[in-house]
Amino acid sequence: MEIAIISGKGGTGKSSISAAFATMNNSVILADCDVDAANLYLLFNPAHEEEEVYISGHKAVVDDAKCTNCGLCIDYCRFDAISPGNDKVIISEISCDGCFLCSRICPENAITMIPSDKSRMYSGSFRNGRMVYGRLSPGEENSGKLVTMVREKAKKISEKYGVEHIVLDGPPGTGCPVISTITGVDKVIIVTEPTISGLLDLQRAATLVQKSGRTPYIIINKWDINESVCTGIRKWCDENEIPVTGILPFEPEIVESMVHGKSIIEYAPDNKVSNEIRKIWNKIINNNQL
Repeated sequence: MEIAIISGKGGTGKSSISAAFATMNNSVILADCDVDAANLYLLFNPAHEEEEVYISGHKAVVDDAKCTNCGLCIDYCRFDAISPGNDKVIISEISCDGCFLCSRICPENAITMIPSDKSRMYSGSFRNGRMVYGRLSPGEENSGKLVTMVREKAKKISEKYGVEHIVLDGPPGTGCPVISTITGVDKVIIVTEPTISGLLDLQRAATLVQKSGRTPYIIINKWDINESVCTGIRKWCDENEIPVTGILPFEPEIVESMVHGKSIIEYAPDNKVSNEIRKIWNKIINNNQL
């Protein structure tokens, strides 16, 4: 069973809850799909047993010796990535979209497309099972493809070791990486917080999940920092027939657990939040709702 944990915005506590789910037992595959800002590896310190290069695209590079500065590539480039220089054209690495057009039309064959190969996907064992995560190199694009690569690797490991549950810690927002995270999963959990931005972003995330043909499970984290907004979130969920599977209070020990390199389940197993997270997990995997 693939269970994706996402959030409409950052800072809701999504990764903390994902870490808690991943430490319920010693038989889980944890996949950090927030490849633009992966951080669960910092908490679990998995072994780097496998490493794969991810090609996020290509960039155009000019051969100084061949370029005659004819300007043909400047006329054809639709991304305004090429400008004239003193003896050769200058290609902006940031603006270049890697479309290959300039390299194809250059009469001197002076432009070469170089693969962007700085991003990586890692996999290996950690104290509660196996972990897979991707790290997109700064400035690289197509993170949705790297998310798909991470998920495919997690599935292969799950089949190889006979592990039933795959926990996907997704990125915040509603963009391409989120879509890649939730597509085809069994369950989607949205973690929100009782703030106005939290409610609005929850609504967008929930709409995205519903359009994928699934009903999201909602967790309201830190509900007691604003009880009136929490009530508004529950009302909106009721009106839209979206189950609120659990509410969690603000708990400073969650931060303490992260500082000590542990999930809240490991650090304070008898804490009220730990007990509530266990109940939520059982509801999710057993198809029970509030």
